[in-house]
Amino acid sequence: MNDAVATLAQDLRGWARQLGFADAGVAHLELGDDLSRLQRWLTLGYHGSMAYMQRHAELRADPRRLHAGTLSVISVRLPYWPDAADADTVLADRSRAYISRYALGRDYHRVLRARLLRLGRRLEQAIRPHGYRVFADSAPVLEKALARNAGLGWIGKHSLVIQRDEGSWFFLGELFTDLLLPADDAAAVPDGCGRCSACMRKCPTGAIVAPYTVDARRCISYLTIEHHGSIPETLRPLMGNRIFGCDDCQLACPWNRQAQPSRDPDFAPRHGLDAAQLLDLWQWDEAQWLHRTEGMPLRRLDYGRWLRNLAVALGNAPPSTQVRTALQTRAEHADPVVREHVAWALARHQGAGCP
Repeated sequence: MNDAVATLAQDLRGWARQLGFADAGVAHLELGDDLSRLQRWLTLGYHGSMAYMQRHAELRADPRRLHAGTLSVISVRLPYWPDAADADTVLADRSRAYISRYALGRDYHRVLRARLLRLGRRLEQAIRPHGYRVFADSAPVLEKALARNAGLGWIGKHSLVIQRDEGSWFFLGELFTDLLLPADDAAAVPDGCGRCSACMRKCPTGAIVAPYTVDARRCISYLTIEHHGSIPETLRPLMGNRIFGCDDCQLACPWNRQAQPSRDPDFAPRHGLDAAQLLDLWQWDEAQWLHRTEGMPLRRLDYGRWLRNLAVALGNAPPSTQVRTALQTRAEHADPVVREHVAWALARHQGAGCP
């Protein structure tokens, strides 16, 4: 390895921060133990209906199979915690919709990818043209394991990466390159969870079934985003007003007490969605939904699942004539899944004595 490459890793963090990343590191590529844990998780069925997790399991463990010639992986952190309505206050107001704070602004895939490409070009300027490929939650990459290997934090009991000074409110991205770079020391970042189990206790549905293990089938993020079809009835009352994702495990984590709001305008809340009224969102027709969610992570849903999630939240909302009347407007919706969840919500309000 020549001197230029040997000193390159020292410059990476500076370049990354110029692009808005909080940090960057070079990961070692030994992921065998992580693959074994993933395979056990899949065997237990904790992936639910996410069949793609099983299809690409082996691919995740070898970065060279994702990008031929890969010798190093640069992992980056991008903070997203927005300057938004207080999360706990919104969660406590069952007339409002709670949307996971990562999803209130611009689609992070686009932001990460654009900045990683610029980082790849910066490397070219410093060393030489190189073969590289960027990933932003867009391919079968064990990104949390790579971030840990790059010294960016440890994987917490809620299964997310935690950084001692900034918590866990950040996105991860990767740049696979055929440059041979010295890896950072992952051992320099010890597990800081210790005996704490705050995230496990706070999970509304008990989805964190063991330290470092999440059963996606019970996870509200999975149920509201990844899951298609009917949401199990036993879990619906536990979802409260969460219509897209869930942040409870992170809100409970003591390490997030030090997290500061991101100043990145890409992640600023749009359309008042950080504290929107459920009834207002329920009134959106499909054209409005498409317009107002354009360029946002909310587009992971289709309009039918958007209504399904809102129907559950309305079923958990304080009983009122207004809520019942609004639900009845979609009682005969063309989508059978929407109809089912509206019927459930109406039955909840009828049982609560709403006229």
